[in-house]
Amino acid sequence: MVQRSRGSRSKTRHKLQKTTRKGRSNPITKKIQRFNQNDLVHIIIDPSVQKGQPHPRFHGMTGRVVEERGRAYLVSLKDGNKAKTLIVRPQHLKIQE
Repeated sequence: MVQRSRGSRSKTRHKLQKTTRKGRSNPITKKIQRFNQNDLVHIIIDPSVQKGQPHPRFHGMTGRVVEERGRAYLVSLKDGNKAKTLIVRPQHLKIQE
């Protein structure tokens, strides 16, 4: 019997699904948005951009921007009782209002 693969995108059929809408599927404004240190951001994964995606378990969580690293940002958050730091590109982040 062959063992099934359990990749990083497994069991995400509905979570990583884009809604159909008019206009651009990938607006440039998501890519060029800027964040400052200590900004609160929501992690909303854009499935059409594979680079800089965090693990799907972090989809919908809120974290704090620690620093900028290249084109990406370091986002710290609490996963249960453990503090974690993610490297996420701006296409997958949304500022908390």
